[in-house]
Amino acid sequence: MSNTWFESVAEAQRRAQKRLPSSVYGALLAGSEKGITYADNMAAFGEIGLAPHVVGHHSPRDLSTTVMGIPIALPVLISPTGVQAVHPDGEVAVAQASANRGTIMGLSSFASKPVEDVTAANPNTFFQVYWSGTRDAMIQRMDRARSAGAKGLIATLDWSFSHGRDWGSPSIPERMDLKTMVRFAPNVVTRPSWLWSFAKSGRIPDLTAPNLTPPGGEAPTFFGAYFEWMQTPPPTWEDVAWLRDEWGGPFMLKGVSRVDDARRAADIGVDALSVSNHGGNNLDATPASVRMLPSIADAVGDQVEVLLDGGIRRGSDVAKALALGARAVMIGRAYLWGLAANGQAGVENVLDVLRNGLDSAVLGLGHASINDLNRGDLDLREGFERTLGMTSTVR
Repeated sequence: MSNTWFESVAEAQRRAQKRLPSSVYGALLAGSEKGITYADNMAAFGEIGLAPHVVGHHSPRDLSTTVMGIPIALPVLISPTGVQAVHPDGEVAVAQASANRGTIMGLSSFASKPVEDVTAANPNTFFQVYWSGTRDAMIQRMDRARSAGAKGLIATLDWSFSHGRDWGSPSIPERMDLKTMVRFAPNVVTRPSWLWSFAKSGRIPDLTAPNLTPPGGEAPTFFGAYFEWMQTPPPTWEDVAWLRDEWGGPFMLKGVSRVDDARRAADIGVDALSVSNHGGNNLDATPASVRMLPSIADAVGDQVEVLLDGGIRRGSDVAKALALGARAVMIGRAYLWGLAANGQAGVENVLDVLRNGLDSAVLGLGHASINDLNRGDLDLREGFERTLGMTSTVR
């Protein structure tokens, strides 16, 4: 029997590429337009050096923290991603893995598993929403998530209509039925292990969004949900404040890249914000998230919890983000590759890889806790940071 353990996120990605149909893997890789932002999200971490000590190391080391009042064992959260058709257990497997590793599960409203099943697997779940549909529909979705036990709400507002890719977009069906399966057969039969995993489960890949099911109705397909979002007028800051008030609990705004937006978010009372460019799936040529992090953390870090989402591939990346002012980071593609490579155990493997790398960085930098990480631990070259929205008028 081959060894299912992998020692890096890069190896998880290689295994995912070998196991998944090309269309599924392409959907995970994604990125928009030329892919400038997607590439910079990872390349930027390579431009940050570390300044280790040779004596005075600490043992043991504390990697724990809290996010929006929830204690977690390591500062790595599961970022919400939609329709996880890479494995039949999908978000439930991810939720169980994150619970086993002591961290928070972010569940997309476009997920392929019901929120009730996910919160049963990990009670520390944050439910994610887009500004999509009517206010009554949004209230119904939040009420359902609250009733299921979700402990926080993530509002994602950084998703634009940028979706064309210079290398071509993967072909994704509206729904899986017999006709579709026949059409996609040539793409699937070359990946028998992926196909067999669904065959064993007795299920086919679910391309619907059950958490958007209207009362008495049917779950929309992913593209049906996407169309609803496209047809919904974009929110104002007053709408965001309404969403926060309507939820009435811990509230995170995801997708912040400008200082003026961060300050406005703090003014309306968000509990946390995520510095993010939607993993490069948004407006291309937006700087890497980690380049924008320091100025935003400096501006509002004493008022709200600042998280970083984008480009995390190793534990030292986590350490660098924390040293630049993040309270924690969120991962997306990294855990999806783990899920594709080995299901729940693969997600746990990814979290272990990040934990071990973070622990090594904290050790080498001479600290006893992640709370001690600071910019003095970094070799940060002039011109690395990008500060957006410092002087323009907030609208």
